[in-house]
Amino acid sequence: MNKAMLAAIHMLSYPEIDIRKTYPLERELKKLMAHRHKNPALYRIWERAVPCGTHEVPVRIFTPVEVTRPFILLFFHGGGWVLGDIDSYDGVCRDMAVTTGCIVASADYRLAPEHPFPAAPEDCYAVAKALFQNCGVFGVDPSDIVLIGDSAGGNLAASVSLMARDRGEFLPGRQILIYPSTGNDHSDTSPYPSIRENGTGYLLTSKRICDYLDMYRTSDDDLLNPYFAPLMAGDFSNQPDTLLITAQYCPLRDEGEAYGQKLLEAGGHVEVHRMENALHGYFTLPVRFELVKKTYALINHFLEE
Repeated sequence: MNKAMLAAIHMLSYPEIDIRKTYPLERELKKLMAHRHKNPALYRIWERAVPCGTHEVPVRIFTPVEVTRPFILLFFHGGGWVLGDIDSYDGVCRDMAVTTGCIVASADYRLAPEHPFPAAPEDCYAVAKALFQNCGVFGVDPSDIVLIGDSAGGNLAASVSLMARDRGEFLPGRQILIYPSTGNDHSDTSPYPSIRENGTGYLLTSKRICDYLDMYRTSDDDLLNPYFAPLMAGDFSNQPDTLLITAQYCPLRDEGEAYGQKLLEAGGHVEVHRMENALHGYFTLPVRFELVKKTYALINHFLEE
């Protein structure tokens, strides 16, 4: 990444604003910015809802006209558990379905601060459980359901996998974690150097991450809960085969790679790839961008293994 590009990125980095006051506006802006050309000739869309306690979780299902791989990718979107929804990630999921040739199901989990932890992982777990119990409708075997998420969504995918092992109702065979949040300390005292190295000037700041976590948690006790911060798990065994992708200039880089190492040490099959010259959030760009192409190449190879 050249100096001119770095200078532009530093200028565009999130200002140190109070997200507690601006998050409603930021939600609307994300929807506007996510507009992407639609080509309904390439896929079909179904709207569904999954019961979870006293409410329902909306799910949008994208089925490519040509299903070339027998998988369902259950996608959990990013946004710090505060921003994002199935509308703002609609373009990402359309691209995912067409580029992988897989059915993609996008879960619209509840957001903080209106619905703090554990609302999001419980919603995602409910959708996963329903999908595992009804995947025959799509002609897919339960072993071919793959959890996938970016950033906070990667955190939720990892959390659902841990919850599934602990509760014993189903167990995903694979998960794809894209620059996931896995830790609970993003301050200057964090054990992970990328928080300090990349915590300012690269769009996502360490302060913004801390603000997200403050809005997401119900109490300080959540910080030690593995479903809140997967690195806090005491047991990393019996987890899905994992593809973990980090970004060179992302504050979450080192904790994501540390999670991959924990899974590997517990005997899991894990692939960890660091995308050079990449920033946090790059996966939401259209597929024509080279880093996104490389990421889908890794995903497709992982699915074919």
